[in-house]
Amino acid sequence: MFSLDTQRLQKTYLQLQRSLFSENFSQKTPTEQEYSAEQPALVNKAYRTLLMPLSHGLYMLELKGMHLEEGTEAAADPRLLMEVMEINEELAGAQSHKEVNAIGCSMREKLSDLTEHINTTLKEGDLQSAKGLLAQMKYSANIEEKVKEKLSEFGRERIGTNT
Repeated sequence: MFSLDTQRLQKTYLQLQRSLFSENFSQKTPTEQEYSAEQPALVNKAYRTLLMPLSHGLYMLELKGMHLEEGTEAAADPRLLMEVMEINEELAGAQSHKEVNAIGCSMREKLSDLTEHINTTLKEGDLQSAKGLLAQMKYSANIEEKVKEKLSEFGRERIGTNT
């Protein structure tokens, strides 16, 4: 299942981390201590994978033997490439926090919609459609990261002019 109860996920994550805490294994056998040392990293990786819709969706496809190769899905949809290019140009030309925030808000809405669509397609077992939606999500998440970087640049510029 794609949609998760994130509060329950966090609660389970914290319980696992507590149970694997190395102090709990200090009096155990060397094998158990070794196990205790390795498992928290795996639990962290699983938590991060499940917490983010993109990585979660890609993982679910991998479980079904499908992989999202770099660039192959986007090449099949020139409209997506054009949309991504236009948004990137708009972001590059943005001169204010307000403009960048508007792009970021648009990307968050798009990611939310994509998450809902991916959930539906995976429930229906339509892996091919989910794969295409995840390709779109990958591009949208990339733009969202660029928005964060641009906002950070504006923040650094403002601090630089105030000092």
